[in-house]
Amino acid sequence: MRYVKICIQIAILYLIFWLGTLIQGLLHTSIPGSIIGMILLFVLLQTKVIKEKWLEYGAQFLLSILALLFVPATVGIMDYLSFFNGKGIITVALVLVSTFIVMLISGIVGEKIATRKKQHKDIGEGYGA
Repeated sequence: MRYVKICIQIAILYLIFWLGTLIQGLLHTSIPGSIIGMILLFVLLQTKVIKEKWLEYGAQFLLSILALLFVPATVGIMDYLSFFNGKGIITVALVLVSTFIVMLISGIVGEKIATRKKQHKDIGEGYGA
């Protein structure tokens, strides 16, 4: 039964991605459909149209295999090895620096969110005591 839930939840996430792609095609915007889909998912979650628990197992499954999903993109770089001759080291350095910056900012934001949730939880427990 759990696998059926995961498949349905992934299908819902794919449907939202597809809607974002459809919106991008209809509006002929330069924003990728996947980004529009993520914004759409964010709005749906924030407005409680879709509850987080409705997508929990599917999202966890996709996160657990996230590294595997990057393999095709990484292997695709092999077709462009000539690009990395000469100034390619600059590109590699930029990728490493930008990855570090993203990890740093994500860590800070995650820590602030966790602290805020803990403060809200502590405040809520204070009322029940």
